[in-house]
Order: sequence, then C-alpha cells, then structure tokens
Amino acid sequence: MPENTSLAPEWVDDKTINEVLFCREFLQTHPMVSVGGAFFTKDGLVADENRLRKEVYDDIKHHITTGLWKKVSNLVEVLRMECCVDALPMYEDRIHAANGTVFLDGSFSEEKDFCRNRLPVAYRSDAPEPTQWLAFLSQLLYPEDIPTLQEFFGYCLIPSTRAQKMLLITGKGGEGKSRVGIVLQSLLGSNMKTGSLSKVETSPFARADLQNMLVMLDDDMKMEALKQTNYIKSIVTAELPLDLEKKGLQSYQADMRVRFLAFGNGTLQALHDRSFGFFRRQIILEARERDPARKDSPYLAERLCEEKEGIFQWALEGLRRLVHNDYQFTISDRAGANMEAAVADGNNIVEFMKSEGYFRLKADSEVSSKAIYDVYQQWCEDNALNPLAQKTLTAYLKQNERAYNLEYTNKVHIGGGRYARGFMGIELLQRPGW
Repeated sequence: MPENTSLAPEWVDDKTINEVLFCREFLQTHPMVSVGGAFFTKDGLVADENRLRKEVYDDIKHHITTGLWKKVSNLVEVLRMECCVDALPMYEDRIHAANGTVFLDGSFSEEKDFCRNRLPVAYRSDAPEPTQWLAFLSQLLYPEDIPTLQEFFGYCLIPSTRAQKMLLITGKGGEGKSRVGIVLQSLLGSNMKTGSLSKVETSPFARADLQNMLVMLDDDMKMEALKQTNYIKSIVTAELPLDLEKKGLQSYQADMRVRFLAFGNGTLQALHDRSFGFFRRQIILEARERDPARKDSPYLAERLCEEKEGIFQWALEGLRRLVHNDYQFTISDRAGANMEAAVADGNNIVEFMKSEGYFRLKADSEVSSKAIYDVYQQWCEDNALNPLAQKTLTAYLKQNERAYNLEYTNKVHIGGGRYARGFMGIELLQRPGW
C-alpha cells in the first residue's frame, strides 16, 4: 500500500510523480552527469544502469503501485536529460585513483571530480615495492623488455592514444602471460574489457562496446590473418571522433581512447594489408620459455593482485618515463627484431628485397613491373613460399621508393618500340628459366 500522503516527498502529488522534482532531488543525493547517453559519477562510468534503475525503483515503490517498470524507465530517461552535459574532459596529466587525483607532476589531491575513468586502486606514495610482481616478470620476460611493459601499463592509466601503439606478448604457452591481464584488470576494474581483435574489425557493435574504456584485452589472440585492419589501426591512433554503432540505434560519432593488449602464440597478421603502417602500430614482446623446473601456484594471480598499490606506483613510474620521452616506448633490440620478423612473415616481399643473386639496385638500370614480378615468383618457388599478387609487389615498391632508391615510371623500354610501367634503379640478374 502507498504510504500516507502527509509523509510523501515533495515530488509525489496525488499518487503521481512530478518527474522534474524527482530528478532534481535524486541528483542531489546521487550526483551524476550524462554524456552521449551514458551516466558518469565521480567514480567514473555507470557501467550497470540496472543498479541505477533499482535505486529509482526503491525511491518510488512506496508511492505508486502500478506501472512501476514503465515509470522507472521514464524517470531514468528524464534523469539522462536533466544532468546532460556536452562533454567530460579527458585529462592526460592526471590519474583518477580510488582515493583522489594523482598528477603526473608528483602532486596528489583527495578531491574527486566527475570523470570518465576512476581506477579501483588507491594511490599510496609509500606503497611497498611489488616484489612478487617483479619476480614474476623476471621469469616471464627478458630483462630488456620489462621497461616496455612498465611503460605500457602506465600508458593504460590515462585516456590517451599519443603513443599510437598496441602491445602483443607472444609465447609457446604456459609462460603465465594471462596473469599480466589479470593484474592489469585489478588496476583498471570496469575500465577494461576482454574481447577479440578480429571481432573489433568485423562487428560494429564490438567497437561501440569499447567506448569509454581504457583497455581491451585479447587473452587468446586468433592466429588467422585479419581480413581487414582499418578499424584497429584507426582506434590505436585515434585523435578524432570515430563512427560507432549500437544495436537498434543509428551510428554516431564518439571519442575513443582505448588501448589494445593481446596475448597469443604468434604475431598479428593481415590477409591483405601489407603496409608497414599496420606493423608499426605494434610492439611485440616475446615471453621467455617456461623453466620445466618451475612450480606454479594456482594462487599466484591473487598474490600478485594483493600488490596492486605497489604495481600502480611501478606503472606510474613507467608512464612518467614515457611522457618524458615524448610517448616513445623503450624498445629493445630483441623487440625490434620481433617486429622485423613479423613484417617479413606478413609480407615476404621485404625478405625478397634483401635477397642476393636475383637483382641488384643500380641507378642507371630499369625493369618492367612484370619482369621483376617474374623474378619474385622464381624467388618464392626457390624458397617454398607463396607469392603475393603482382599489384601488391608493385604497390610495395612504389610506397618504398625512397628506401630502395627506386623511381616508378611508365616509360620502361621493353623492345619493339614498346614501353611499360616499371622502376628505374634496379637491374635483374636472372629471369625464370635462365
């Protein structure tokens, strides 16, 4: 039964609810803003609106008895309009921790502002060193690659894509890569999602799910080559709003500042994209082989997460180093070699251009596109590799003219008064059948 009207709040009038008065009172006790249809409190994104609906329901259930579901839904929508603001700033000079705001200049404030992302970890300048975490990393990664992971952890704490990189950790399996994701989840909480890189490319709804997120983790990256790479590349380097789509709604523009972290048994490959631009967005770290004598504890992840305040300080140190270096990651010779190997695996033209005995770079020579493709096919056959399409070879050479001192031309003389497209600056040393 409804309560006595004399005890009813101001927003109840003759068993009906004044929606404006209700929303104003509700926002006084539950401060929020809405941006792009999403609610944000001083604790960040309201990821589960069902909890909000439950609070509205609890407030009105004693005053009306029919049509409650519809009334709750209506009130939530009115709340969305009542507290709507144009945008929330995305600051790169501070981190919203559980107990206040950490500034990259070393200062800290207990004050909290409305923000997109508040982390579920407290800032403690005197947090003890995360000894178990550091010991775990010494077994997982080569020493020269640990600073890279430290910088990437820090990079994930702020809403920025200035570094324009994603991180891949590869290994044969059993090294403990997945625990890196569990620890990062303990730092980021609901600001991190798990998903599939391939799904990001194929599903517009998957991309919309990453709005307002700091990180997406692909814990078991598929080895199949991606049919397209446009969306992953644009998200990794996003500086302008991207086009997103939610089920049942028209597409819309929104800012994205999500970073990708992926674990797998191999590197990320593309079916058609042979450009260096696809690979330069990746940092590839190789996990160390698991010591057969190592004894793994089933409680290791929990013990590592217990050090999250120290790990937060460790990541903050990496972030400050990254910012000081103008968002250039520390890349070891090993990681650089991993990248070169990934490029060669994804585009065997790179390896062909390093080969000997098939051609030489010579300033006063020229060759048609067809002739050099014939030699490339011979090289592939000699090395038991599948040749890429002729237009792929031509496009690669055109894109890398400066690197090889080539010049694309449509005036390569092929005899009989005929001319064809090709390149100046290269001489063939053999042709198929020679």
